Amino acid sequence: MTAHAGKERGDRTWSAFAVLAAMLCALAIAAFVFAPPARSQGESGARYTGVASCAGSTCHGRMEGDGTVVRQDELMKWQEPSTPGGAHSRAWAVLNNNRSQFIARNLGIGDPAKAQMCLGCHSTAGTARAVPAEDGVGCESCHGAAGGWLASHYAGVGTNADPDREMRTKHLANLSAGLKKLEDPVVRAGVCVDCHFGSAADGQFVTHRIMAAGHPRISFELDLFSSLQTHHQEDADYGWRKFGAAGRRTDHVQMWAVGQATAIERSLALFQTRRGAEGMFPEFYFLDCHSCHRRIFDQAKPVRTGLDNAGRAIPEGMPPYNDENLIMLAAAARLAAPTLADQLAARTAAFHKAMATDRASAVAAAAQLSQTVAALKSAFASRNFSGADAFAMVDAISAKAIRDRYTDYSGSQQAVMGVDTLLNAMVSSGRVTVGAAAGIRGDIDRAYAAVKDPNAYKPSEFQASFGSAVRAIGALR
Repeated sequence: MTAHAGKERGDRTWSAFAVLAAMLCALAIAAFVFAPPARSQGESGARYTGVASCAGSTCHGRMEGDGTVVRQDELMKWQEPSTPGGAHSRAWAVLNNNRSQFIARNLGIGDPAKAQMCLGCHSTAGTARAVPAEDGVGCESCHGAAGGWLASHYAGVGTNADPDREMRTKHLANLSAGLKKLEDPVVRAGVCVDCHFGSAADGQFVTHRIMAAGHPRISFELDLFSSLQTHHQEDADYGWRKFGAAGRRTDHVQMWAVGQATAIERSLALFQTRRGAEGMFPEFYFLDCHSCHRRIFDQAKPVRTGLDNAGRAIPEGMPPYNDENLIMLAAAARLAAPTLADQLAARTAAFHKAMATDRASAVAAAAQLSQTVAALKSAFASRNFSGADAFAMVDAISAKAIRDRYTDYSGSQQAVMGVDTLLNAMVSSGRVTVGAAAGIRGDIDRAYAAVKDPNAYKPSEFQASFGSAVRAIGALR
């Protein structure tokens, strides 16, 4: 471990504290436990070796994180029995609990621990039959089938005069052999959304029918959930190996922005396929849950249970598309890709309008909007963000034009997760100290409390607590 690791440990301590506080939001916890991240993409024919192949004491199976290059206790962290960091290892086990059995009975699918509808995301075995289902979401679900690169990965580096360069060269060779380049936000987002949002693959799409049976609503934010699953330390060794420079680290603002773009890109892509409808009905998964799941009043004096939203001009009583990621994307575009921001706004409005016409019009508008989203994702992926950008992004998320669109629970929850992950980015970049960030933790937690219970969500109360959190962050400049 390099001397830089000490500072990185401090950063990790704050990051872990912040994101664990975030997960006090009950819905986020439920979604994370029930819908663990994705299997790796594009690996048909690749050979899986299973978790046991990573578990040696000279690899990732030590009891303590005292390795010289990497921690080497990554498996212990993956197996933590009660924290979000161990959720992947518990993914298959939860299929045997009472709630999962209840869901399975409602769906009529038999044993959920054996049903492909569940195994597609709750176990690597859903896509790699040779791997024990009991392993849950194992290493290869995210890092890729290891058959082509495990031996090289295990071999370590030699004793030549430039071990850093050798580590980098070997890492690049492993990537060519099938290791997933998870340090690339586009690759990581593509892997994660397979299960944390949905894919066209069998067993990787939580329909409205599955949610009606009892499955939690899907909620995802790439950088926050990545922090919860961080089993490594980003030090000089990591910088050399992953980026080819000792001082390079994960760009958390970029990770957040790319994650937002990838989520809505995947949503729009699936909406255009057979996933977009079920029978004579639209697939309600794509719509804003809480536009329908409200209290019903049958009395002489009407009671409005929703607020007007300037971002989606649709007829009263018609459920809107879930635009939580589009709202975040609109904020990010204003800062990081202003030339595309107006196009995004126009095509978003056209898409919402088309949703009120017919499915053919909506699909055509979704295709147009998808092109803009893809361009934004590329723009974010090619841009380096700074600590100052993190402050500017918080300002963008809380600007009036964006803030007025927080009329529903989903968008508001995404906004809180956004400012929290951006605060972590400020700490990681050195713009804000761990102590200063901890000092405003109460403001962030109060914003989370406003979106803790979707049934108790009140837009005005959220706006007040969210505004307080944003002002507290702004005071750290």
